[in-house]
Amino acid sequence: MSADLPVIRLRPKSKPQAIRHGFPWVFADEAVVDRRTRAIPPGSFAALEDAERRPMGVVTVNPNSKIIARMMDPDPAAVIDRDWIAARLARALALRERLFDAPFYRLVHAEADGLPGTVIDRFGDAAVIQPNAAWAERMVPEIAEALRAVTGVSTVILNGQGRARGLEGLDERMEILSGGVEAPVPVPMNGATYLADLLGGQKTGLFYDQRPNHAFAQRLARGARVLDVFSHVGGFGLAALAGGAAQATCVDGSAPALALAQGGARAMGAEDRLATRQGDAFAQMEALAEEGARFDLVICDPPAFAPSKPALEAGLRAYERVARLAAPLVAPGGYLVLCSCSHAADLTAFRSASARGIGRGGRRMQLLHTGQAGPDHPTLPQLAETGYLKALFFRLDG
Repeated sequence: MSADLPVIRLRPKSKPQAIRHGFPWVFADEAVVDRRTRAIPPGSFAALEDAERRPMGVVTVNPNSKIIARMMDPDPAAVIDRDWIAARLARALALRERLFDAPFYRLVHAEADGLPGTVIDRFGDAAVIQPNAAWAERMVPEIAEALRAVTGVSTVILNGQGRARGLEGLDERMEILSGGVEAPVPVPMNGATYLADLLGGQKTGLFYDQRPNHAFAQRLARGARVLDVFSHVGGFGLAALAGGAAQATCVDGSAPALALAQGGARAMGAEDRLATRQGDAFAQMEALAEEGARFDLVICDPPAFAPSKPALEAGLRAYERVARLAAPLVAPGGYLVLCSCSHAADLTAFRSASARGIGRGGRRMQLLHTGQAGPDHPTLPQLAETGYLKALFFRLDG
């Protein structure tokens, strides 16, 4: 263990075996937090010890966060530098290159890829880093340098936005670290073409996590009339068109996102089969019902209504409302896809809320398939938060 590192020690009643078995976090109430601990600058590294002073590894520390320490390396002698980061990136890249034929994927999925609180999405020759933990914010230059060396990308963008940064006490910022992007980047996925705005879009510009669920929806979309609610840049809608849908309608509150969806359809030669409706998704579903609109396939992929435990009950009510409004829009024998990216709402709770909503919408249902995020979003079994995405595929009768 490096003598230069400060020490973080677990309380006697904490459970060090969980960390030894792969749980990556230490909460503030599990550690001895004294004056010296509080004085450790956020993002610094420390030696973690159990209550008997036995070494457990190297952690990154943020005294201002409820997660006071995140495991970086179980080797107490590890040195967290550019070479260490490059080794983690190379391991992550090897997995993605085995999974995907083209360099469009999530390259780093935070703790599950051994880089806590850090997300990196790749868009061909460009990559977007989201440093959502204090250590990653502090070491952005080293991460970017290692990223260019390991992957060969020339454009690297820092996207410092989102709720997770606020929880770490980090300010929002956006910066081009190298290279440049002049226009939305075309991204091929499941036979569709998406346009990703790496500087002005949501998150990193595109949601890769739904890729396998887009593919499953394509099976249901052949010859179908499709409604994609909360569509962002056309995730399910463009996938449906690529799968042979007769027509797709994308609903979203963002005019720029819908413009990117239209651009993607144009790039696919399917612009004449795409319609868009801008506005509040709930209001748009109510308006469609009043118009008597019916679709063979309806997909609702809303933002996280339950991003934390305090928001769980309100979030589940919102998911139930989505299902209640969407169900009447499905033609008899058609399909309804309901999604949740809220880690606070587990699969059982989300499925129950969805079923209640469908029932209140006057429909009977079969659950055909349950989807999750793609393999470029690996999960840690010890950390439920990494398995956040759920997609329920129903067939509706009545």
